[in-house]
Amino acid sequence: MSFIESDERKELRAAVAALAAKYNYRDYVLPRARKSEPLDELWAEAGKLGFLGVNLPEEYGGGGAGMYELALVMEELSAQGAGLLLMVVSPAICGTIITKYGTDEQKAEWLPKLSDGSAKMVFGITEPDAGSNSHKITTTARRDGDDWLLTGRKIFISGVDQAEAVLIVARTEDHKTGKLKPALFIVPTDAPGFEKTPQDMDIIEPDHQFTLFLDDVRLPSTALVGKEDAALMQLFAGLNPERIMGAAMAVGVGRYALDRAVEYAGERTVWKTPIGAHQGIAHPLAQVKIELELARLMMLKAATLYDAGDEMGAAEAANMAKYAAAEASIKALDQAIQTHGGSGLTSEYGLAAMLGAARIARVAPVSREMILNFVAQHSLGLPKSY
Repeated sequence: MSFIESDERKELRAAVAALAAKYNYRDYVLPRARKSEPLDELWAEAGKLGFLGVNLPEEYGGGGAGMYELALVMEELSAQGAGLLLMVVSPAICGTIITKYGTDEQKAEWLPKLSDGSAKMVFGITEPDAGSNSHKITTTARRDGDDWLLTGRKIFISGVDQAEAVLIVARTEDHKTGKLKPALFIVPTDAPGFEKTPQDMDIIEPDHQFTLFLDDVRLPSTALVGKEDAALMQLFAGLNPERIMGAAMAVGVGRYALDRAVEYAGERTVWKTPIGAHQGIAHPLAQVKIELELARLMMLKAATLYDAGDEMGAAEAANMAKYAAAEASIKALDQAIQTHGGSGLTSEYGLAAMLGAARIARVAPVSREMILNFVAQHSLGLPKSY
């Protein structure tokens, strides 16, 4: 891993930053988020410019790069308050899994559309009675001749109303109890027996969350991605990128908040000098800067290890990056609001409106407590606690 980015990566950062400035938080994202409208124009232009599929294979219309580059895109979009949540699930999780384990037909059907953004595939794993314990998922796939029948329920599934399909994590009847051996299925959102219900969220964001009900959804054998008994490897192929992208989004949000705070502190004068000259303002912002940079380094390390094929190293780094980025991002936003004083809670600046969405980073896609469990067990070698 080099600390000096290549010219190509620098150029990619600059190009994404230019697009994000055009679709910035206060002028574009926040007005749509207040109305719960998706960021369709930004998604379409990002897809046209090749940003959404930068990690997917060139032969299917992607950029042929890696998770480093996709995380870079997410970070720079988020640094303007314009992060695209569905990048986490469509190209990062679903695109990666299909690239690694999909059939030639699945790759030909889905990867070109995921690359240019003309279609979206979201991801369904979380269930109401399982939570962080994926071994308890009960969504079941059973054979019916050459077809599969899926029955179950999912919650907190992002962007289903925007997607053509959901990559559903199920278990076969042979594995309804005991250790999870996930089977992954591409489920069209218009399939008979598939129902989605919006969940009421007290968060200002452009993307909706849904509860899914699957009642004997009939799927052809070609809907199965990879092998039905491939255990966890196929699933983790998508979950490590999910954590890396979550970290990239959090780092970007932290950068946005810090930039707004520095901008305000450099201009706002109450006594004889701008408030940024006072250590009570300057030191907390300097501390935020340090913590964001540390989180960003771990995020880039995780992406580098993932692209190098080091799955275990990437898992540790991705979890650490997600933890560190969430904490640094929330702290940055809180300090930005504090720097603005009462203005930080006004609609004019829009910082308070980011609080709910930024707070998600401590909970999803994996909670801070489960990350600490992972590090205690796998990094420190302590006994498993759950």
